[in-house]
Amino acid sequence: MKESDLKSILSTKIKHYRGLRGWSQVKLSENIGISTNFLADIETGKSWVSSSTLVKLANCFEIEVYELFTPENFINDETKQAIKSAIGDISIKFEQSLCQISKKYLK
Repeated sequence: MKESDLKSILSTKIKHYRGLRGWSQVKLSENIGISTNFLADIETGKSWVSSSTLVKLANCFEIEVYELFTPENFINDETKQAIKSAIGDISIKFEQSLCQISKKYLK
């Protein structure tokens, strides 16, 4: 993995967590004590962050620091298959329940 990959992942994650909270760059930069321009540079991959800024970001987002570097496609194939299987099972049970309700109440 290259430094540019880490910057890209961090950038994406900051935008993601900031968006979940509905925060502007101004709001987040105020919360962690950096300039808005510096935050914009981080989000565009132009600048890197110190360890203390990483800790501030994680604390602000109420996550662990490593979560700022976990790529979105981190889920492995085995986990994906388990999720698909669970969705299939849930769909079948849901359909069966709807049929039973329909027979009982919608005669």
